[in-house]
Amino acid sequence: MRAATAEVDYAALFAATPSPCLVLLPDLVIVAANRAFCQASGHTRDDLVGQPFFDAIPVNPADPDTDQVRHLVAASLERVLSTREPDTMALLKYDVPAAGRPGVFEERWWSTTNTPVLGPEGQVRWILLRVEDVTAYARERHVRDKPDRTLQMEAELYERTRKVQRLNEELRRANARQRRVALKLQEAMLRSPDLARHQDVAVRYLPAVDSLNVCGDWYDVVDLSDGRFSVAVGDVVGHGLEAATVMGMLRSALSAASRAVAGPAQALELLGLYARSIDGALATTVVSVLIDTRSQLIIYSSAGHPPPALLHPDGHCTLLDQATDPPLGARPRHVPRPQVGIEYSRGSTLVLYTDGLIERRDEDIDTGIHRLTDTLVERCIGLDPEHVADTLLTHLRVSKGSSDDIALVVVHL
Repeated sequence: MRAATAEVDYAALFAATPSPCLVLLPDLVIVAANRAFCQASGHTRDDLVGQPFFDAIPVNPADPDTDQVRHLVAASLERVLSTREPDTMALLKYDVPAAGRPGVFEERWWSTTNTPVLGPEGQVRWILLRVEDVTAYARERHVRDKPDRTLQMEAELYERTRKVQRLNEELRRANARQRRVALKLQEAMLRSPDLARHQDVAVRYLPAVDSLNVCGDWYDVVDLSDGRFSVAVGDVVGHGLEAATVMGMLRSALSAASRAVAGPAQALELLGLYARSIDGALATTVVSVLIDTRSQLIIYSSAGHPPPALLHPDGHCTLLDQATDPPLGARPRHVPRPQVGIEYSRGSTLVLYTDGLIERRDEDIDTGIHRLTDTLVERCIGLDPEHVADTLLTHLRVSKGSSDDIALVVVHL
């Protein structure tokens, strides 16, 4: 069989698709409508494209269920945006304008599926809204010359469909409440009292987009004596409450160790010993950095973690990758961890992060690290920590989250 070599005209395919379809932006503005949709809805393409969905396709004001209809459609579209998964609605009555009779609507029943179209970083770029006109079926349910048993079965099927939809709505509301509770828990676990005293430090935490809003990534800032403070970022393997629980224990242990020992290497040695007693803690990666503002010195040690980046005022970037050791618990016996010091200039910016910021599927991690340093050099010189953090998330295309958790700390030195 000869392979097809001609390019596919997807615009022509969309226009010719027999199923009525719309394409919406994430803000629910219509950007495309095929011929089948225009014919089914009684609208022209010019009526639809460029308009918000509910402005272009208003509900029937005479329908007593107007508010409910609008809510059901809006809820389905919002679920697609939040879950990035297709959402199929139960049969829905959504009337359309009668041709040539302004203000008059005709009864229509629809079977609707809303499908996300994802961008390269997993974000929703468009929503494909596909409908099928099932008005004939819905009206047929009311024909009385059918056998009683047939009418009864159809009525039961319809009622069960509506019941499933109501139960799904209740389940989604319960999941939303659970997410809010989980997020409050994560915020409490990541609370860093010393951070409030550092206007020169910005932090960001983004859970994986398909997680419960709790995860194993963490950050911490610990004030020490004589103008010194430590900054740490860590990453427990896994997601969910189990990883978050391990994270909480390791974070607290490292915070205490940083206050009690001479430097980051010793703190990570103690943390590694402690991690061996905790299920799920092995293979955790963490980097700990001590900043001495008086001597303008950074001292760091890393347990298998991606290297922090130091952006110098003159525009070049240094990776803190000279004191890297295996993750916690990777060695069967205790071995002292390495530690390195590096001087910095006033006005430098230090960036610590977890791998969710830089890693991409089917891509070497070094590519992601180079993308990070290039963004720092090209876009972040002279910015304050908050703007650096936002710039990195935006230009690394993870501002709305990614498939992995992200913890980010930006320090202006």
